[in-house]
Amino acid sequence: MDFKIFSTFTGAGGLDIGFHGDFDFLGKYFTKLPFTTEYALEYNKDAINSLDKNKKYFKNTKLLHKDITENIEKEVLKYKPKIYDVFLGGFPCVTFSVVGKQEGLKNDKDGQLYESFAKYVERLQPKVFIAENVKGILSANKGEAVKIIKKRFELDGYKLKIFLVNFADFGVPQLRERVLFIGIRNDIKTEFIPPEFTHKNNHITSKEAFKNLPKNCIHTQHLKVSDKVVERLKHIPQGKNFKAVENTPYAIKGLMSNIYRRLHEDEPAYTVIASGGGGTWGYHFKEHRPLTNRERARLQSFPDDYNFQGSTTEVRRQIGNAVPPVGIYHFAERIAFLLKGETPQYNPNNCIKEYDVELRKFI
Repeated sequence: MDFKIFSTFTGAGGLDIGFHGDFDFLGKYFTKLPFTTEYALEYNKDAINSLDKNKKYFKNTKLLHKDITENIEKEVLKYKPKIYDVFLGGFPCVTFSVVGKQEGLKNDKDGQLYESFAKYVERLQPKVFIAENVKGILSANKGEAVKIIKKRFELDGYKLKIFLVNFADFGVPQLRERVLFIGIRNDIKTEFIPPEFTHKNNHITSKEAFKNLPKNCIHTQHLKVSDKVVERLKHIPQGKNFKAVENTPYAIKGLMSNIYRRLHEDEPAYTVIASGGGGTWGYHFKEHRPLTNRERARLQSFPDDYNFQGSTTEVRRQIGNAVPPVGIYHFAERIAFLLKGETPQYNPNNCIKEYDVELRKFI
């Protein structure tokens, strides 16, 4: 019997694929997990098209092309009769000016998205929910924002576990730090056991990530770049950025570290980003060119046959905004144990630590 997922902010579906399992990455098969995404709610039409194009990974999923903030009560009531085991999403980083219920959220786009996510949880009452967010949410409003979020979900009947995850520690070839909020409904008595690290001391490198890329793979088109950009890249060593060409004919004005930043073949990639102007596409460690979208998808641990829809820029956005399937897979395994009422064998000294919002440290 599969556990039912209601997915929001689905994007290209990285979270869901991680929960489903049954995919290959870098020669390793990730076994099928007992989850099925029944509904996927996503506002971006290109992302919806990506989900629709990849039926292999979303076989029985009903796709909802909707804004999560619209007609919230009407929409939630439509799905209320069914009991959902897992609710997925990734609301934006929210800041709060005052502790308590925030009237200001009504006029703030990110606040509305957070509030809509919370209302879905409140009304649907899934057994477990997972929300992914950026690392900065832990320090927003000097640590007060995350306290408000925790209190909100506790009042809705959930024990909230918070983890700061570097996905490189779980087999993703990228140094990507994200916060996972895992809410467990109070009537679930089995303890949630966080996953053990799989690659804590042996991160997958960029060179390993790009091995055996099929030549006929989709999304392998090279971006057109000027001769000047090629010459600039020739003067930037692996692992370095625009600062390597300061005070040279190839110098540019830049403030961010990701400008003309090259991968290093012996290290995991730096964080793959979703958007940005010239010089932000990410650059190959050896060849003097930007990364292809397929290489970027490899760094995000998507299967090679995943066919993103939209323009080159839009595909980049979907990839950069996604949750790496391989990284989330290990958390999904633990949630499967939880929902079955089972406790897995584990080494507590090798498990990721929970974040305590009051102490502002990991315990």
